[in-house]
Amino acid sequence: MSGTTDLSRLFEPRSIALVGASDRAGSIGGYALQNLAEHSTFTGDLYLINPRREAIGERRCWPSVAALPATPDVALIAVPASEVMAALHECADRGVAFAIVFTSGFGETGDEGKALEAQMREIVARSGMRIYGPNCPGLTNVNRRLGLTFSPAFKLDLLAGPIGIATQGGGLGRCLLQSMQRGIGVGLWSSAGNEVDLEVSDFIDHMAGAGDVGVIATLLEGVRDGRKFLRAVRHAAAQRKPVVALKIGRSEYGRRAAQSHTASIAGSAEVNSAVLRQMGVVEVDDIDELIDTAALFARARPGANEKVAVVCSSGGTAALSADMIGSAGLELATLSPATLAELAKHLPPFVSAANPLDTSGEILNKPEALDATLRAVAEDPAVGLVLYPIPLEYGPVTKGVADSIVRVQRETGTPIVAVWMSDRLGAGYDALVAGGLMPMRSVGKAVKAMSRWVWHGQWRARADAMPAPEPLWLLAGQGQALPDVSTEPLAKHWLTTHGMAVPAHRVARTPHEAQAAARELGWPVVAKVVSAEVAHKSDAGGVAVGVRDAGELARVWERIHADVTAAVPHARIDGLLIEAMAPPGGVETLVGVHTDDSFGPVISVGLGGIHVEVLKDVSRRLLPITLDDARDMLRELRGFPILQGIRGRAPRDIEAIARTLVAVSDLVSAHRGAVAELEINPLWVGAVGQGVLALDALAIRAGDPT
Repeated sequence: MSGTTDLSRLFEPRSIALVGASDRAGSIGGYALQNLAEHSTFTGDLYLINPRREAIGERRCWPSVAALPATPDVALIAVPASEVMAALHECADRGVAFAIVFTSGFGETGDEGKALEAQMREIVARSGMRIYGPNCPGLTNVNRRLGLTFSPAFKLDLLAGPIGIATQGGGLGRCLLQSMQRGIGVGLWSSAGNEVDLEVSDFIDHMAGAGDVGVIATLLEGVRDGRKFLRAVRHAAAQRKPVVALKIGRSEYGRRAAQSHTASIAGSAEVNSAVLRQMGVVEVDDIDELIDTAALFARARPGANEKVAVVCSSGGTAALSADMIGSAGLELATLSPATLAELAKHLPPFVSAANPLDTSGEILNKPEALDATLRAVAEDPAVGLVLYPIPLEYGPVTKGVADSIVRVQRETGTPIVAVWMSDRLGAGYDALVAGGLMPMRSVGKAVKAMSRWVWHGQWRARADAMPAPEPLWLLAGQGQALPDVSTEPLAKHWLTTHGMAVPAHRVARTPHEAQAAARELGWPVVAKVVSAEVAHKSDAGGVAVGVRDAGELARVWERIHADVTAAVPHARIDGLLIEAMAPPGGVETLVGVHTDDSFGPVISVGLGGIHVEVLKDVSRRLLPITLDDARDMLRELRGFPILQGIRGRAPRDIEAIARTLVAVSDLVSAHRGAVAELEINPLWVGAVGQGVLALDALAIRAGDPT
């Protein structure tokens, strides 16, 4: 169980009150009443609240929620913003379980609106009534034909089905809902608006437990409560329901727009994407990709190692499809001898039976041959899904191809991904829609959806083989207290007590001690300022590398003290750290942990220098991680071939990096809640067997100034 609120009475209420009911054309209260009274099949009690009317049509109006003969499960608030707070207080006092606030003019408008939303949260805390919205279109339970919404399009979008949609914005949510025009129905849609209380995460969690929802599509403008989101998507994974997500706010423009729209928290795009991948959530890049991918999951679930076949009547289209499949990293299936023999029975002699399969135009008017060739490919044991692009509209001929695809799909569990490429829609397109095939509109989009489908099957197999540990952010209580790590020597000592290697070093408080330490360690040495007030030493002029003799070290002593004092006048300098140089020939990497506002401790790894600073070549995971996670993180880096050894260089000690990542994870986990930030930069990596060295370390305790 996820531990969140039971929303069953929100999605399937026994009684509803419409506060602000109206028969005025074009009004929110009017549309909401039409949707409930005329276009829904709701059989419970419907109470109309309007103190200025005795009745609307043949339905009685009540002056207030307090005057009702019974307490409704849900109250729909369709009154002006100035009247919303009074309506919410009245509903809470009556004991209403859920209030849906359609009205806008709150947190999205500025500080005054945010103050009103704070008052709404106080109502929730005082009464236990849950608030949905404000600034939202409500929700739609298509599978029960119930519209708790003022949308005039409700009556048009009523194809029931297995997809659940959870969004913050209303317009794009309705766009998702209307994808049912391509043949896949949507069962539930919730659009959370400003999320003053109930959030997208609550609706994901509910859909994870809903028996009539098989796939969850979500559109996120921000994640307010990372813990709740993690619990929700973990609940969905436990119920084996794929979650497909489009996260808005990945650019600065997008973040600004999302915040002005629903006043949500956009978060770090890189962290968001890493969390989604780790939790098995399928992230997409655009709204049409969200639709295509969710629809593919609604049709079939992937196994651990799905391969693709292409069937087409156009050689160029078959070649284009194969090219895109290869570029996406998918694998074409090798057809079995039995399949090839079956194909040879039905194809013209000049057609080569292979994958991709170009059947040629010779069989387009032969339904039996069309069915037999497609069936043979779909039922090949090596084929996980079939891509069938249709490049043109040829009237009855293309209709025959579409009919064949629909017939064969009814006979096989292998999903056939039909692609209608022509801008001219025809009877063939309509046949695919009627058959529930959800025709995609380009080969590129189809391949993207298939790639994500295949990826989720691989993720599912790994998750089943080795369940992921509970994220630190979800664990209750604190870990061990963190010792003083305010300077690099103290941070490195802490690392060494947990098994991590650092270069030999000494702390010198005078120039004489510095020279003695350098002679003991062996020239050349590194000299670094020791100060709790100087976290980034290089920026303050506090580092010298390759110091070769006593005279140079004396000059370095004076220069570092002068530069650091100029850069950070208030800094107390405790001396210099004199450290042995790292062996030549190593590769520098970076390992870091920071506490994300939404999701808690996140570990990052990347190659040093330009790879991190310019190319942003970094892999991330929520803590804790396993050794397999650490290896996967390293393989994700674009610069991973450098670690494997290129141009005659020996391979680096990749396993030592992976063990270090796990050691850092264990370290932060042991001190859960006490570590705000930890960075090892650079982490020197030697050849295989030489291990790693933490050349620099920075640790910041939670609550300490940064």
